Amino acid sequence: MTTTDVKNWLAERPQIETIFACVCDLNGTLRGKRVPIDQAEKVVAGSVRMPLSVVGMDVWGEDIENSKLVFETGDSDGICDFTGRELLPITWTDRPTAMAMLWMRQEDGTPFAGDPRRALGNIVERYKMLGLTPVVATELEFYLCDPSMDRPDAPRSPVTGKRLDSDGALSLDELQHFDSFLNDVYDACAQQDIPADAAISENGAGQFEINLMHVDDPLKAADDAILFKRLVRGVARNHGFAATFMAKPYGDRAGSGLHVHFSMLDQDGNNVFDNGGEEGTPLMLNAVAGLLATMQENALTFAPHENSYRRLMPGAHAPTGVAWGYENRTAAVRIPGGNHKARRIEHRVAGADANPYLVLASILGGALLGIENKMTPAPAIEGDAYRLDLPHLPLDWASAIEAFEDGKHVAQVFSTQLQTMLVECKTQELKKFARHVTDFEYHSYLEVV
Repeated sequence: MTTTDVKNWLAERPQIETIFACVCDLNGTLRGKRVPIDQAEKVVAGSVRMPLSVVGMDVWGEDIENSKLVFETGDSDGICDFTGRELLPITWTDRPTAMAMLWMRQEDGTPFAGDPRRALGNIVERYKMLGLTPVVATELEFYLCDPSMDRPDAPRSPVTGKRLDSDGALSLDELQHFDSFLNDVYDACAQQDIPADAAISENGAGQFEINLMHVDDPLKAADDAILFKRLVRGVARNHGFAATFMAKPYGDRAGSGLHVHFSMLDQDGNNVFDNGGEEGTPLMLNAVAGLLATMQENALTFAPHENSYRRLMPGAHAPTGVAWGYENRTAAVRIPGGNHKARRIEHRVAGADANPYLVLASILGGALLGIENKMTPAPAIEGDAYRLDLPHLPLDWASAIEAFEDGKHVAQVFSTQLQTMLVECKTQELKKFARHVTDFEYHSYLEVV
């Protein structure tokens, strides 16, 4: 989108008064500036500047203590480049606004290696050098909640007024009761060029899943997921709900995942995972092996928060062991059945709370290592993965941070700068959580021990 395109786009939408110029931080949070509409061309031209440290802030928006990025550089600015994606209309604010998606580079013109979108961009470029194009689709789960409560609680049905009190997996009634909300979500997706596909009512009360259709541009797929999460939260507020993508907002209900499906096209547009049968090509198996080899080290990108590990507990309907299988949803990596022309890999580990740029960089980067090194996976599992003795994902946040910091493959996927920034960010968050005593601890121990 050029400056001329921006002028034309805004001329067709004279009601828009403001643009939010945004970058995405390591936690998947959009941060940026509110810019008057008469400065729109500057946004597109790369004239917006923000501190490089903005993409490395913790989940509360605080700088990382003793960060070299902050203190040794004087918290220097970076340049915010326009990603080229068309301006995005926002329909759920009081006045019509738009959003511009940006990513960061340094003063000398080099891409900023700590930017999560740049990390995915680097992986995409490496695939291009091999003559391969990843085709990616995502599935995002979320809960609608009652916003009047201090803690999440199921919403009331707009039709009956009754609070949802049971799991409604694939419930048509639940979809129809929230039809107005879902219609507005789909309308907003259409306006932002987010390819929303099927919606289902999921396993938890007030839980939904909306699939985003496959695209042959991983950066767009990650953009779509980031924008979708923000869009759902905004539309939900307009309908009197809150929406959450927490991995496990309820201890006794299903968690919310971010499942990723991907295949590969060669330069002639052929699916290189398709061998005409169910088993897939040797190259697909190389990719599977790379995913398994990097899964434990990269778990921090799939489960980046304290709450994430409640979803990854055994028996919580999320993968806990490092394994793959054909048409097996208990495995972390699943090869779906169906038409061989659509042969693909499904990666089922990430929670909905994860940063889609880092998730796709981890998945596609791990697959790339498997392809480049012609790795061979262990045999596909059969039956219930939870009952097998398998290498397991990190059981807690601290272990995942340590695995990402020490992982031998991490530096082959991510820049050293991003690796350091993510470890420092998550370590700071972990320490803050450790200093807070929960209500349940008081209830259990205060007058007992």
